[in-house]
Amino acid sequence: MVIGRNEGGRLIRCLQSLAGHAEPLIYVDSGSTDGSAEAAEALGAMVVQLDLSRPFTAARARNAGLLAARVLGAHDFVQFVDGDCEVLPGWIGTGLDALHDDPRLAVVAGRRIERHPDASVFNLICDIEWDTPVGPAQAVGGDMLARIAALEEVGGFREDLIAGEEPELCLRLRRSGWRIARLDAPMTLHDAAMHRLRQWSRRTRRAGHAFAEVSWLHRHEPEGFWHRETRRAVVWGALLPVAVVAGGLLHPAAWALSLAWPAQAARLALRDRSGCPARIRRAALTVLGKFVEAQGVLEFHLRRLLRRRAGIIEYK
Repeated sequence: MVIGRNEGGRLIRCLQSLAGHAEPLIYVDSGSTDGSAEAAEALGAMVVQLDLSRPFTAARARNAGLLAARVLGAHDFVQFVDGDCEVLPGWIGTGLDALHDDPRLAVVAGRRIERHPDASVFNLICDIEWDTPVGPAQAVGGDMLARIAALEEVGGFREDLIAGEEPELCLRLRRSGWRIARLDAPMTLHDAAMHRLRQWSRRTRRAGHAFAEVSWLHRHEPEGFWHRETRRAVVWGALLPVAVVAGGLLHPAAWALSLAWPAQAARLALRDRSGCPARIRRAALTVLGKFVEAQGVLEFHLRRLLRRRAGIIEYK
């Protein structure tokens, strides 16, 4: 089951990679204007077009696809794929074997690989981000092979989340006694297509919004899910700048606090064991990203206080 919005040629590759391996083949479209729905139909996919009168979210699209799969007779498992990804040969068989072997395994994912990691430092950062440890996992991302009964037991995805819906689902699954696993197998090729700082900034702001929203949603739960990520964004991206400016206005020596950012970037670069040839730029972007994540955090809480719903944040 594929979700997408204006993915163009990426969607075609995605659907072609699933042909003959996933039945029924379903594509859920979130208001595309580039002919995506028509192209999907031409490739034999059942197309579900979301109602334009309700706000789009990836979670809403995933739930709609799951419902369509159930109507078409799917009972056991569903492969979720983002429309900018291509499923690699052998993955679905590998994932199904794992789910069949462990009846309490709700979700499995493999390695998502960036298609063009050398095209930009932003793409390279994505590729490193996808390379997570194998074995038991707290959460996975949008590409996942899932047990339908487990998803239905916890009520599926939360449709009001504009981002972070997959980790939030995994949190509820684990609370219900289900397990999540990352398998040592290539799963999908992803095409981030990020070549500009503005794209990276929007994606990072969305991450900050997700940290804040999901951590607030589960603020009273013992796991403290995404609390540390939210605090880190606020401390480095909001509180420290205020301290630097306020302290500097009181005494010039306080401007020395601004050295904390380059010191943190140097520390991250020295600790980087990924083998990334751009580890200095990666570290610098990580530190810079805290300002943008903090913007997303503050945006969420401001909208929450004003009782205003956030729209989706797209970076392509």
